[in-house]
Amino acid sequence: MSENHKLKIEIWSDVMCPFCYIGKRKIEKALDEFPHKEKIEIEWKSFQLDPTTKSQPGKSTYDYLAEKYGRDRQWSIEMHANVTDQAKTEGLEYNFDKAIIANSFDAHRLSHLAKKYGKGNELEELIFKAYFTEGKDVSEIETLVELGKNVGLDETEIRTMLASNLFKDAVQNDIIEAQQIGVRGVPFFVLDRKYAISGAQPKEVFTETLEKAWEGWIGQRN
Repeated sequence: MSENHKLKIEIWSDVMCPFCYIGKRKIEKALDEFPHKEKIEIEWKSFQLDPTTKSQPGKSTYDYLAEKYGRDRQWSIEMHANVTDQAKTEGLEYNFDKAIIANSFDAHRLSHLAKKYGKGNELEELIFKAYFTEGKDVSEIETLVELGKNVGLDETEIRTMLASNLFKDAVQNDIIEAQQIGVRGVPFFVLDRKYAISGAQPKEVFTETLEKAWEGWIGQRN
């Protein structure tokens, strides 16, 4: 079935954003109850919360956030605990004590390669899990190769892509597009280019917006 026969949901996100993984679960739960789920297509779009982030293995996530916002370590610990609790309500396990600060640009490039083969959604799940749950360095080549192979991508193609500038423009174009449509933070969901949801809203918000978008989409075809 071609994409012309599916309602598209575009999701701008960054693997370093804890609310993006939570938002992924929320929309998935809404879709699980949506009677026309098979007519929905999800496309992941790249976004970087901080393009200047340097990969820092060994750097405490708690210290990193405290320093970034000029706060103390205890504030950061409490912030992370709150997010961890929110993730838990969605069935997600966050382990910030072993998370590795990393630049997400190459992970986004790998996402575009996966999208080329219809594996974008599967890869996003594995990248989120690698960073938030498993404490893997998602900027490290071997980690990305492993993740790509786990969704069925060819190892040689992954390594060739990572060693080149392939999909660099695609990532940057996603980010520019986000700026053009007024995205200020992620996750940001756009349904059928007409309805937008900003943030990891309650599942009910996704359900209601899905129904509105579906009615409009179907109406255009009748």
